[in-house]
Amino acid sequence: MNKKVKKLSTILVITALCAVVAACGSKPETDKNVTAGGGATPSVSPSASPSSKPSSSPAATSTAGTGTPNKKTWTAAPAMTIDSKKSYEATFDTNKGSFKVALFADTAPKTVNSFVFLAKENFYNNVVFHRIIKTFMIQTGDPQGTGGGGPGYNIPDELKTTHKYETGTVAMANTGQPNSGGSQFFICMTDECGGLNSSPKFTIFGKVSEGLENVQKIASTPVKANARGEVSVPTEEVKINSITITEK
Repeated sequence: MNKKVKKLSTILVITALCAVVAACGSKPETDKNVTAGGGATPSVSPSASPSSKPSSSPAATSTAGTGTPNKKTWTAAPAMTIDSKKSYEATFDTNKGSFKVALFADTAPKTVNSFVFLAKENFYNNVVFHRIIKTFMIQTGDPQGTGGGGPGYNIPDELKTTHKYETGTVAMANTGQPNSGGSQFFICMTDECGGLNSSPKFTIFGKVSEGLENVQKIASTPVKANARGEVSVPTEEVKINSITITEK
């Protein structure tokens, strides 16, 4: 091979390598920050992790909802106004019936304080249950009804507790990252609750004390698959009309 041919071959090889490098450089990277936002994703992989696994955790996932958006947002968590030595109860009025939740102000004071604040601000009024898995949990608390919304602030995890994830347990959803809870929460529908007891990551802040049969009605709502294939999107609107807080 003469010098001219060798030189031409070298130029062609260099040109080909440049084209490959250019192509790689132009490929968009996966957005590491794309999660069901608002700090409410249970690993939004419900978590919001709850993740992309259909039955592993209550992640705030992106699914279509029909709730009436609540435009109120805040830049910081509310100041502490509850008394952790007192008892608080939340009465839920839904279009599937009412039920009551005993709030654990003693073991999750910051979470209960935020929940009570939002309830009194009517933040949860007309918010839908956007994720329902009868053998796992039902999830709500997103004013957008998509699994990606929140109150505009996050609250710290409060995981030191003797309470367990079992039927009727109420816990905060998050993004899968520490201290990423907001307004979304879920209610366990089985004593296994997706196996969450083996690795607690979601703050338990209450338990259904009355009207569990109506919670089970919500869990029995027909569902369809979402974009990820998880069969959890309600085919009919199930919503919270209002939440009333009682101090004892």
